[in-house]
Amino acid sequence: MSVSSPPTARQAPPSPRAFLAVLVLVPAFVALVLWAFTWPAARTAPHELPLGVAGPSEAAGPIAERLAQRGDAFEVHRYPDAAAARAGIEDREVYGAVVAAERPGQAPELLVASAGGPTVAALLEQLAAEMAEETAPGGPGVRVTDVVPTPAADPRGAVFNSSVLPLALAGIAIGAAATVTGLAATRRVHGLATLVGAAALVGLVSAAIGHSWLGALDGDWWTVAGALGLVVLASAATVAGCAALLGLPGIGLGALLVMLLGNPWSGVSSAPEMLPDPVGVLGQWLPLGAGATLLRSVAFFDGAAAGFPLLVLVGWTVLGGTAIALGGRRRRAGASPPSGPGGPGGTPTPDNGGAAEGIPWPRRAAEASDGGAGQSALA
Repeated sequence: MSVSSPPTARQAPPSPRAFLAVLVLVPAFVALVLWAFTWPAARTAPHELPLGVAGPSEAAGPIAERLAQRGDAFEVHRYPDAAAARAGIEDREVYGAVVAAERPGQAPELLVASAGGPTVAALLEQLAAEMAEETAPGGPGVRVTDVVPTPAADPRGAVFNSSVLPLALAGIAIGAAATVTGLAATRRVHGLATLVGAAALVGLVSAAIGHSWLGALDGDWWTVAGALGLVVLASAATVAGCAALLGLPGIGLGALLVMLLGNPWSGVSSAPEMLPDPVGVLGQWLPLGAGATLLRSVAFFDGAAAGFPLLVLVGWTVLGGTAIALGGRRRRAGASPPSGPGGPGGTPTPDNGGAAEGIPWPRRAAEASDGGAGQSALA
């Protein structure tokens, strides 16, 4: 009497389709990443950058005309005097303003806000110096006043610029972890609570480091912590929502939106108006671009112009939560076995056997089949 062993399955060779997928998709992905990061950097220049011109019409008019000659580089806002221009800068209407000289021989004044972007402030200083030299060669230089300066601990904004990428990574990690562990799919309430709780903790830790320890962020501590946490929450909800609808490949799509496109298109190191069209506009509709703008507003400008980026982040959070809910409902509907002879849900009844053991009918049928095969082999 002998028992036959099942034949060992032989591993099929890789298909030509898999070979072509690796050969084509990897270079295409690398090309996409290089384009997303390098093209905006290579085309960095002002594109309708809001800039104010203040002073009487007879003095400010020629300045506005010279700015208009630079094509679409600047979007000129007219102000009656320096005080109104300062208010426009503090309200984030403009990045800076040129105040025309009131008397002949007097140097014009340039108002900037380095907290709104040190790169933009440096660009405006260079522009004002060139215009002053064109108007009065060898005359008095331009007076520069920083209306909203960067913190003394971060004069070049390096810490602020470096803090955005870790927020994106944290959001991707939280969304991916909630997906892999099944929290976002099987337990929607627990999954959403996990996203909110983890994002809140990241916001608190980030505020403790950037605000309390390094001194690179100003403004109300709790407001800054809330803004940081909201950026992480919107990113995590985006990743988890994409994964709920598309499965594990959705994590890659979420990471693409949050980091691979969101980081280079955010304009955090300069300004959205310094990026080429349409990247500068699209970046502000992504979680990271909106988050960087919101963080600047609450940290340095008392919340001025924070409405739009706040709505964008809330929108991504709501969309992600809705996708998690829809994905979980669809998954549960697809996992329910059809009603069979054993009754609803496929659970056998006392008439067909196995109800006392509580064994679902697919498993009991498989066991019965295995038992019959074993008896045939023994015979």
